[in-house]
Amino acid sequence: MRRLPTDEPVWDLAFDEKGVLTAPAAGDFLDEVTAEGVTDLFVFSHGWGVDEQSARELYDAMFPLIRQAGSGAANLGTVGFAGVHWPALWFPPTPATPPPAVASPQAGDGALLDLSAGTAAVSGADIAASLGKGFADPEQQRTVAEIGRRIDEAVAAAGAAEPDAAKEQRLGRIHELIRSLVPPPGPDGGFEDAGETALLLDADPRTSYRAAAEAFGSAPPGSSTQGIGDWFQHAVNGAKDVLRVLSFSIMKARAGDIGRGGLGPLLATLHGRSPGLRVHLLGHSFGARLVSFALAGVGAPADSPVASLLLIQGAFSHWSFAHAQDNPFGSAGALNAFADRVRGPLVSTYSVHDWAVGVWYPKASFLARQDSEADVAGRWDGMGADGYQAVAPTGDRVMPAEGGIDYAFVPGTFYRVNAAAVIDNVAGEPFSGAHSDIRKPQVAALAAAAAAAHG
Repeated sequence: MRRLPTDEPVWDLAFDEKGVLTAPAAGDFLDEVTAEGVTDLFVFSHGWGVDEQSARELYDAMFPLIRQAGSGAANLGTVGFAGVHWPALWFPPTPATPPPAVASPQAGDGALLDLSAGTAAVSGADIAASLGKGFADPEQQRTVAEIGRRIDEAVAAAGAAEPDAAKEQRLGRIHELIRSLVPPPGPDGGFEDAGETALLLDADPRTSYRAAAEAFGSAPPGSSTQGIGDWFQHAVNGAKDVLRVLSFSIMKARAGDIGRGGLGPLLATLHGRSPGLRVHLLGHSFGARLVSFALAGVGAPADSPVASLLLIQGAFSHWSFAHAQDNPFGSAGALNAFADRVRGPLVSTYSVHDWAVGVWYPKASFLARQDSEADVAGRWDGMGADGYQAVAPTGDRVMPAEGGIDYAFVPGTFYRVNAAAVIDNVAGEPFSGAHSDIRKPQVAALAAAAAAAHG
């Protein structure tokens, strides 16, 4: 345990990729929370590509802001904080093409066809070095390294006079290795991950990898269907894009596993020790999925200490809490039955400046869109693009750029908060845009407002 300068306790909760709490010892954490007399514990989970030091910097920036925003709130007592640390593997930086400005006349769907994630510019070795750090299993680490090596060998062979059969064999081996790393279907039966799964397990990588390259801008529009250019070069570039999709898929699955099997049971035990303790869950990006799936691990509603939920630019399906009636997938979302584990409001932010979730996240499901019977608008979008969908009761709010606001949150209600006036800094982030532009007093004030509205 450590402390803020204002003396509030802070715990750093480290989970491995299986959801096992590795530090501190669970008993020590539970004892210390009780001894500190905490009545309101803010639990925050970071998102993708964040190592331990970066996560701590995020928490050290946000926790004092939340404490300040919540000071004097009649409904908050003795405050404590916990930062979740988890192995969130990600992709190396790529020279992406930024989308047009929101107000630009070129900012329509057609303009998105010219976007590129910049994946072709990085080597297989670069990708393997980045992704390999996210696996604890030595065998999986070797698999990732071999994928990177074989991609670079394929790049070198692209201009060689090699028969198509040999090239297809190279591609097939890469695909076989990638398939071995694909996580199993999620608890919703896999509809949230259907797009990624369709690509990662497709039986024809020659076709699907070229389609991936086109979707992520590594090959020109129409190249996969019109035979433009060198098919093998496009397919090899597509293999790199497929690895990006794999990283999306693994992070989503891992975040859910850690939330459901690690954080959720820990919070249930904490509730048993301190029945009056209120937990306020916050998560950014894939960390939003982690804290959301913790609701599935706390047991019955009576066993849940969760008093509020805030998802900050969540990188998972906006249908996750949906009821079946208006869900285009035809069934309830994976978390639909667990919303009642939150006694207070369920809040999500969204911003048009978040390109990671608003532009690139839905592209990871492009193959399923091609195969689907109907392309429903927003079918594959993420929470950070427009907030909760097909939920009730619901409300819409706007985060002000300046000044305070009474959000008037009501327990048991889903709220979509348009944060575009605050989460808006895209400078130097051609791929993710403002996805991580969250270290703001306004975001902290939102967290405090959600917490103060607990049931």
